[in-house]
Amino acid sequence: MPVLQDRPSPKVDVVIVGGGYTGLSAALTTARGGRSTLVLDAEDPGYGCSSRNGGQISTSVKPSLEKLTAKFGAERARGIRAEGANALRWIGEFVTAEGLDCDFRRVGRFHAAHTPGHYETLVRDAEKLRQQEGIESFAVPRAEQHRELGTDTYFGGVVFSAHCSLHPGKFHRELLRLALGAGAQVVGRCRVTDITRSGSGFRVQTAKGVVEARDVIVATNGYTTALTPWLRRRVIPIGSYIIATEELPEATIDELFPGDRIASDTCKVVYYYRASPDRRRVLFGGRVSASETTALAGATRLRADMCRIFPQLEGVALSHAWSGTVAYSFDELAHTGVRDGIHYAMGMARCAQRFRPSRP
Repeated sequence: MPVLQDRPSPKVDVVIVGGGYTGLSAALTTARGGRSTLVLDAEDPGYGCSSRNGGQISTSVKPSLEKLTAKFGAERARGIRAEGANALRWIGEFVTAEGLDCDFRRVGRFHAAHTPGHYETLVRDAEKLRQQEGIESFAVPRAEQHRELGTDTYFGGVVFSAHCSLHPGKFHRELLRLALGAGAQVVGRCRVTDITRSGSGFRVQTAKGVVEARDVIVATNGYTTALTPWLRRRVIPIGSYIIATEELPEATIDELFPGDRIASDTCKVVYYYRASPDRRRVLFGGRVSASETTALAGATRLRADMCRIFPQLEGVALSHAWSGTVAYSFDELAHTGVRDGIHYAMGMARCAQRFRPSRP
């Protein structure tokens, strides 16, 4: 496998700021298209959410068809919603076609109701999604809940059959391998400090020297800074947190996650959780408070809620906790475009980032 470079080349066709999923995907496309491509990251590539998220993949588009129709009209609304389904289908095809080693599985998501009323709403909304958008799902009443999730906390839920899981760190590593193999240069610990117009291109100032580029792509998402003030004003940085248990007996994992589903619930502050890809630990994540806190404090709250949902885990130790910042757009949609000649893609609010091992 080609290796990362220590210093950037002084002149390339394309500079990409950010070495996560978005940046590496862009690099793979431009490098395979014959453009000399340079990826720059302020930290090690993948330092943020791309290697530290919950590893859950859904149709991604949060606003409902009704909300989008009211804002954009019926045709455009259906197009936006369809992109979520297209993206879910594409990821499976991409992993298969490229032979990626990332523990990708189509396991389905169990979306749990934390009140009886929420269960009725979930079932009604899932049926509407099936009729209007062809999204596969089936209802699971509380009496049958244990076949999906080993808890009595919820009041049933809905399984979205097409949703998937993967190992986020492995997926990032494979994207990095593909980008490097296509000829892209990737330089970590090389913060970009300034981007200015220079003739028909750009002058990119970095911690390791100046780069001249024809095109620039900004892919910083949750770590968007004053480097691009216009972009920074258009995303909301939100902290998210994840814990991992110590290794558990096989029987415990089988009881909690009998179908290896990924899981989430209808609480206003959503929790997302699953068995680790090797089915040895429970990974449990979510937003723990209205204000930002530390990974350690977040772990304490997450552990309490994990044990509320799964009393079987009382007394189980945690091996890791981590936190970080995701980017949330004001309209809850991802955005791509061009501003002042700079291409960008942002607003992909994922799970937690920035690994910080700790023992609460």
